[in-house]
Amino acid sequence: MTDGKKKKNTFTIIKDDSTDGHGGYGAGTVSLENMSSIIVDPNEGKAYVDMDAMHARSSVERRVKWIRDREEVQGGKLYWIVWVTVEKGENGPYYAGVAGSEIRVNREIKRAYKSMAEHVKHMEKSLKGHIIVEHMDEPSKKLLGNFLKEFKPEMWENSSSELKDQLGMES
Repeated sequence: MTDGKKKKNTFTIIKDDSTDGHGGYGAGTVSLENMSSIIVDPNEGKAYVDMDAMHARSSVERRVKWIRDREEVQGGKLYWIVWVTVEKGENGPYYAGVAGSEIRVNREIKRAYKSMAEHVKHMEKSLKGHIIVEHMDEPSKKLLGNFLKEFKPEMWENSSSELKDQLGMES
């Protein structure tokens, strides 16, 4: 940002209510109103909100050619785009659905790998309240768990023990 202000990390939501009754373009589509995208970067030991990932334009996804074969991106750095859905329960908001999708980026050869089918499936599963993180490496799960816990402690407290257990965090 050019004004010197730091971009605020928030669970900003994309408003796209397709159920407003018009019945035209977009009617019946899934609303991403309660979903955010978090980038987990185990290379730098950090996790952060990047809403541009919702449109495949996150900072780690830019300026590379996407390849379908992981083998063609040898030496690529591992990142995770984690789709996080927030719902409101009896005790308040909580992290309802959390699903991590792998990407590999090799900046030297300007090539990257991701499975679009996996990303779409994980977005859908997150929206339905599923926790899909068992395939993530342990350092990345720890980064994600710490980020979610510190970002909104009350939402973390209201979240399921399944999420906390799968991320290796105490309930």
